[in-house]
Amino acid sequence: MTLKTSPLRDAITFALAVGTTAVASIGVASAQETTGDQGATTLDRIEVTGSRIRQVDIETAAPVLQITRDNIEEQGFSSVADILQNITAVGSPAISRTSPLSSGEAVGGQYIDLRNLGPNRTLILVNGKRLGITNDGLQDVASIPASMVERIEVLKDGASTIYGSDAIAGVVNIITRKNFEGAEANAYFGQYGEGDGTRQVYDFLLGFTGDRGSLTAGIEYSKEDPVWARDRWFAIDRFPTGEKSAPRPGGLSGTTQWGRFSYDTGAVNAAGAPVFANRTLRRDVAGLDPRNFASYRAPNATDTSNPSEASTVYSGVERKSIFVNGIFDITDSVAFNTDILYTDRESFAQNAGYPFQSANFALSEGGLSADSYFNPVGNQATGTLPPGVEPQDIQYVRRGWEVPREVRNSLTTYRFSGAFSGSFEIGERFFDWDAGYLYNQNKGVQISTGNLNTLAVQQATGPSFLNAQGVVQCGTPDAPIQLGSGAGQCTPWNPLIPLGYNAPNSLADPNVQAYLYLPGQALSETTTDVYYANLSGSLFSLPGGDLGFAVGVEHRKEDGFFSPDALAQTGISTDLAAGPTGGGYSLDEIYGELQIPLLADVVGARELSLSLATRYSDYDTFGDTTNSKFGFKWKPIDQLLVRGTWAEGFRAPTVADLYGGSSQTFAFYTDPCDVSFGSAAGSAACLADVPVGFRQPANDPDGLADGPGSQTPTPFVSGSNPELLPETSESKTLGLVWSPTFADGLNLALDWWNIRIENTIVADSPTAILDDCYVRGITSRCDELGADGFTRDPVTGGVNSMTFASRNAGYQETEGFDFDVTYRFESQWGRFNVAWLNTYVSKNELKSDDLEGVPTQLNGTASDALGAFFRVRSNASLTWDSGPWGATWGVRYYSGLREPCFFTATAANVAADIVRCSRPDFAAPDTQGAITPQNELGSNTFHDVQVRWNAPWNATVAIGANNVFEHYAAPAYSTPNSGYSYYGGFDIGRFVYLKYQQRF
Repeated sequence: MTLKTSPLRDAITFALAVGTTAVASIGVASAQETTGDQGATTLDRIEVTGSRIRQVDIETAAPVLQITRDNIEEQGFSSVADILQNITAVGSPAISRTSPLSSGEAVGGQYIDLRNLGPNRTLILVNGKRLGITNDGLQDVASIPASMVERIEVLKDGASTIYGSDAIAGVVNIITRKNFEGAEANAYFGQYGEGDGTRQVYDFLLGFTGDRGSLTAGIEYSKEDPVWARDRWFAIDRFPTGEKSAPRPGGLSGTTQWGRFSYDTGAVNAAGAPVFANRTLRRDVAGLDPRNFASYRAPNATDTSNPSEASTVYSGVERKSIFVNGIFDITDSVAFNTDILYTDRESFAQNAGYPFQSANFALSEGGLSADSYFNPVGNQATGTLPPGVEPQDIQYVRRGWEVPREVRNSLTTYRFSGAFSGSFEIGERFFDWDAGYLYNQNKGVQISTGNLNTLAVQQATGPSFLNAQGVVQCGTPDAPIQLGSGAGQCTPWNPLIPLGYNAPNSLADPNVQAYLYLPGQALSETTTDVYYANLSGSLFSLPGGDLGFAVGVEHRKEDGFFSPDALAQTGISTDLAAGPTGGGYSLDEIYGELQIPLLADVVGARELSLSLATRYSDYDTFGDTTNSKFGFKWKPIDQLLVRGTWAEGFRAPTVADLYGGSSQTFAFYTDPCDVSFGSAAGSAACLADVPVGFRQPANDPDGLADGPGSQTPTPFVSGSNPELLPETSESKTLGLVWSPTFADGLNLALDWWNIRIENTIVADSPTAILDDCYVRGITSRCDELGADGFTRDPVTGGVNSMTFASRNAGYQETEGFDFDVTYRFESQWGRFNVAWLNTYVSKNELKSDDLEGVPTQLNGTASDALGAFFRVRSNASLTWDSGPWGATWGVRYYSGLREPCFFTATAANVAADIVRCSRPDFAAPDTQGAITPQNELGSNTFHDVQVRWNAPWNATVAIGANNVFEHYAAPAYSTPNSGYSYYGGFDIGRFVYLKYQQRF
């Protein structure tokens, strides 16, 4: 089969190889050599992502981007995840490494989110076969070692008809290296300008080829050290040094490492019980200091803590990988192909010790017993009690600073893919077939430390006395509890001994730690089994060429479980209570695809072709579904291609969606009724449920929310929904690709896209529920008895319980344009490649219910509940090569965002200089015209540079820097995709690296 060349076809070949990659630094990739006017070139038929039909023409009706091996090597990002995250069509990271409080089996992985529609709506393939998933349906691209990647193809179009569920937003197909001959070793070392976050990557690749096949094998080791929050201004201060303002909202906590307590004075109509911070070892109340928190923003504030001082801002990750690819020709027409992957991933994150508040836990809500030896107003107090004060239990709070909370996640991936394939000829027509099996298993272990056993706390702060040996012992003199040490042996605890006093019975006492703290262990496992068979070829000739077809069948089974720690399941741990997840589903599918070339080489239609596909899927959970796709290509002239697609898609509920256990969460949320920053404060709906002057309760220094997105002091409950149905989608694309003859090497592509998802599986959140109830007036969302209900304290008005779960409701629709320009040319100074790649989002609407009303406009916004939605992302690069030298300059641009205001402009807030509210009179259609003050965050641009040298001993040395100008964005108090006031997808400093590659 032969293929004629044209300027447009050559342009698209180059664009796929170089220009359409939206990575930060786009390297030079050699375009495929063609004979041009010298004649036709005989090419192999290949399978392009988005179609099962093998063809010689790489031009498709759908936009496909390609990141080549050269692109990967000519940039400073060391993992597949980091490379993909810098594509302009990719949205915010789902679980950012700057979110140390994230928990569950997915923590430690990295997940790609095309079109900002959620990572479980982007399908990840390895060599055209599914990558294994978590119980939540997430696919960890970081489990794929970068050294094994030959190229990455990104289909920016719905593809459920070709690949099944989850391909609503698009498909990422990672194609591994094969047919490799020789050996290659690589070393990578880099760190941030602050001297932290060191990254090391070492890999070795070995390959053999012969007459009957090839074998390629490689190993890779990578390690990324954590970055500590105390070393980044946005985590420790929330404001750059020198700016006159408060530390970040929620950054300071009133639950300190010094402890505090209160007691009943016995006074009638007292304004409130005094609160003391016990910063000494005194056992009597006289002389103790009243808590100093009223001016906690002042430098002399004493009774607050900053958890960031003991937390990671960027988690550490260590990976070890082995991969093998083999191709064996059994006969001249039958071959066996196999891919084997083993990856072991270890991740680490740390938070400050648990902020224990005795009143919040049923087992210890009595606080420090009146019969405790350490109670300063108890029966054994050393001083005289104030007049009117009776011996009593006291409530206390104490942050366990001495025992920080650590989470270590280990995930082991085993993957095997084996298939027999071949071709045969009937008449003059070739047919290709393959049949195979895929197995993927992810086994995870999560070890957590720093959480208290509340049953042990109850006993340790219960009755105790000083025995004859001068040792404080649990129990009473009449009913002592036997002395001991270590786990299981009751050791009295004095929660009022502050940090820094290594006294017996303090939290620094090893016996106390052994008794109160037990490590938690959660286990997870998911398996994917796929059996498949495909047949493709051509049926007959049409005026434009051969009619191609592909048909196939597939059986897939997904199973998984997640078992939280036993103490967490019983609810006697400060670790969030959670139930086990377990279940699975299976499905059978059949698909068909046609490529219909209608015209070729006629006036007005150098090419006109259609593509049709349909897929039938039968699930044992919800039933069956059929999805279809249509596409067209039209070239009125050789230099211009017009293309378009229409596709149906779907996403089936995951194991966790259907069978997940309920779990507690100390959620961050914004109460719209709060008079300081609530968008519905003072409204009739709010005043019906909260008192005048209502303030949101939070784990902040004064017990009240210090700004939007504050953390609840009492746990909420989230869970699954076994009645969920699949999401359905409709996607459309329409594009132009132009390669003008007046500028050789210049290529332009413009694609419009639209994706609408119906019956969405909504991951509900407290903020969304409260906004729907009080801002949007959706009364059904105010139901305290529903699956997404909440209750308020009848006196304070604070939300004291909330339950939320996923549900099918509403829709999400996004629309925009991709515009790419590439230009390659040669001069006396060398070869140059210029690329400018852009994604503009014109609409991103979310409707979280099925009622009439205006949808939420996500475009250009940032929030703690949903993340960041940039209107524009743009990458530009200039690459130069001359002889052994080369250099690349890359620019990454993010447009500005809009977030809820950090405090409104009251007189007190203005005087304190804590107002961050550039648009106090902002109103939007989705709030029915109500004023919802907003703060504008400016755009950001990051610059990357690399210089490389090809040494004469067949090696390459490269040195570079990402974010070379050490640019930082403004603080984002809505904490989008982050545990701190800084967008989780931005660079956190200048990163300098050195790479060495040796080829043998």
